[in-house]
Amino acid sequence: MSEAVKLERRGAVLEVTLDRPKANAIDLATSRALHAAFRTLQDDPALRVAILTGGGERIFSAGWDLKAAASGAEEPDTDFGPGGFAGLTAFWELSKPVIAAVNGVAIAGGCELALAADLMVVADHAEFALSEVTVGLVADAGGIQRLPRRIPPAVAAELLLTGRRFTAAEAKAWGLANAVVPGAELMATARALAERIVAAAPLAVAAVKAILAETDGMSVREAYEHVAAGKVPAHRAMQLSEDSREGAKAFVERRAPVWKGR
Repeated sequence: MSEAVKLERRGAVLEVTLDRPKANAIDLATSRALHAAFRTLQDDPALRVAILTGGGERIFSAGWDLKAAASGAEEPDTDFGPGGFAGLTAFWELSKPVIAAVNGVAIAGGCELALAADLMVVADHAEFALSEVTVGLVADAGGIQRLPRRIPPAVAAELLLTGRRFTAAEAKAWGLANAVVPGAELMATARALAERIVAAAPLAVAAVKAILAETDGMSVREAYEHVAAGKVPAHRAMQLSEDSREGAKAFVERRAPVWKGR
């Protein structure tokens, strides 16, 4: 693993730290290292969820490394490899949840990386911005697609058109952040959330992720009928699994279920 991307396993939780001083900016090599981390999450059956955070207490990520851009080493249309920019923004097949523990400023591609996570726990001093327009670019690593689906469209348009910063409190008010906590409590809060996911049935968690992804943009009826018709393989696998029967048995027997992931 790259020195810029540090991994720590805590049981079934993989903690991924982007640690590239001073700004945790992401160049091509770092993007590929991040994808390798998320590929590890996907491929290792012992891992159930990842927590992604930035090194230090001030900056989650400043996004694309503009020094690489200014030098000509990388261009706006650079192929950042599997998973897209930062290894996650286009990792569509990832079936396990990622929690972004936003420890500080998340700017441009750093904000897009946080938006690509399934859940977001935010330090109260953190700030966000999709600031690409201020440097002649647009938030095309998922930000321009994801933000209007997560917060009021008029607010999203303002943020995308102006690049202005918004606070952790605003993110919480708009429903973008799952929790806003003091910086000293950030990782403990993210770890507690991760452990609640770990306690759930793995195939059920994968089915939730798949259904949310495959029915995005559908009406309620279309989404219901899509799932009921057996068109989401992860949902069907969950229905036919040993774990689906184990859940019922454990409930009747008043004990904790023992999930096997099959």
